Amino acid sequence: MTATATQQPASDLFTISLGNWKLAILSGLVVSVVAGAVLPASASFWIVGAMAAMIAAAFAFNAYRRKYYGGLLVAPAIAVLFVMNIFPLLWSLGLSFFAYQSNQQSIRFVGLNNYIKALTNDIAAADNWDALINTAMFVVFTVSAQMIVGFLLALLFAKQFPLRKYLLILVLTPMMLSVVASGVFFTYYFDPTFGILSYVMGNITGEQFILMDNKVGAVAGIVFADAWMWSPFVMLLVLAGLVSVPKFLYEAAAIDRVSGWRRFWTITFPYIRGLLMLALLFRTIEAFKLADLVILLTKGGNDTMTISYHLIRIANEQNKTSEGAAISYVMLFMVIVLTNLYLYLANRRSQGT
Repeated sequence: MTATATQQPASDLFTISLGNWKLAILSGLVVSVVAGAVLPASASFWIVGAMAAMIAAAFAFNAYRRKYYGGLLVAPAIAVLFVMNIFPLLWSLGLSFFAYQSNQQSIRFVGLNNYIKALTNDIAAADNWDALINTAMFVVFTVSAQMIVGFLLALLFAKQFPLRKYLLILVLTPMMLSVVASGVFFTYYFDPTFGILSYVMGNITGEQFILMDNKVGAVAGIVFADAWMWSPFVMLLVLAGLVSVPKFLYEAAAIDRVSGWRRFWTITFPYIRGLLMLALLFRTIEAFKLADLVILLTKGGNDTMTISYHLIRIANEQNKTSEGAAISYVMLFMVIVLTNLYLYLANRRSQGT
């Protein structure tokens, strides 16, 4: 009985049926790998797509036969997720192991060559390292500004005062705008000829004020624009924690004549700490992808080239698709490491308290 039970799954694996999803996955992977290694890219693309469709059909038929109707209901959403996210991710990962340029038809397997070139080549590695340092600088400055401004705004709007509702809508407006619209707005705002900032500073100093003519000013302009746009996001998360604090805790603290700082540290902060950490995680991940504001405001000049904009130039402007894919996965690895480090420290802190 035991031997038969242990051998049954192996026999089921090679049973040819419409609902045998295990055989579909195995055969689909084998055929896709062979097609990618032997056939031209134009042919292997359609073969891999057909194998993915076969695996999806096997899963759907198996769910229908076993009456897993819940799985069938979410199948369209999973299919869209696969087509729009998972498949491009896997496809770009495969391209990083080939020598391929978007303006050429030739493609050949080079293994880890693109990763080695990105990390060890003197010119490429120097450019990548400079862009990475600039990205780290922007991550620190933009996230710090957003956390501080968002936290102070949340403390302000946690209280009731006249016109609070209208001011809250006004403060949330930058987050609702597109990045392009915000970038164009700040392009005119920082313009040395007719920009508002240049006009005000010119009247004070008596000279023309050009904010973007050096690295300090360019970095300050980008940080200010990014903080203006995304500080409301931090404010919303923190405000959700502030309004959830029970009122009776503050009343008890007032009766005991607890100081304002101690009241904040022992009552308010525990309710918003998790949301603050969540905002820090989200904004740090997004800051690593900062490119649009840099493109609109400085185009990478004055040492403001970020790793994301550097990647766009390599992949799109220089048509080095495979090298760009390799750099993007190096970035992805760094973000995953930082995210796991953050989660590890957050879990340790929560267990310690």
